[in-house]
Amino acid sequence: MEVKLEIIVRSTEIDVNGHVNNAKYLEYLEWGREEWYETAGLPYDAFTQMGVQTVTVNININYRKECRQGDRLTIVTHPGRIGRSSYVLKQQIVNERGELCADAEVTSVALDIETRKSREVPQALRRWFEP
Repeated sequence: MEVKLEIIVRSTEIDVNGHVNNAKYLEYLEWGREEWYETAGLPYDAFTQMGVQTVTVNININYRKECRQGDRLTIVTHPGRIGRSSYVLKQQIVNERGELCADAEVTSVALDIETRKSREVPQALRRWFEP
């Protein structure tokens, strides 16, 4: 399942170089992942009811093109790989001209709320990674 979230770059997201600050891209990606989870029917409460938290353990991002105030961006999120306790969501940030501004692979781990140790990815999430 691919989910798209559209945003507009605000003035508070611009750094002294006149473009979006690198840390804001990470925030945009987080918003895109939250939208993906919501669309998949897996809001935060659903994980809590399963006794699971998801924890981001790695973000590999490529900054491809600068974004500026007023740009309309689309954050695209879709499943990548899945293991026993970890999974990867692939993401892209594309501007209104269809230009790739950033792409990333975000690795998360399923964590047992009680033991605070990794555990198997729940089937409710795993099913989105199946062909």
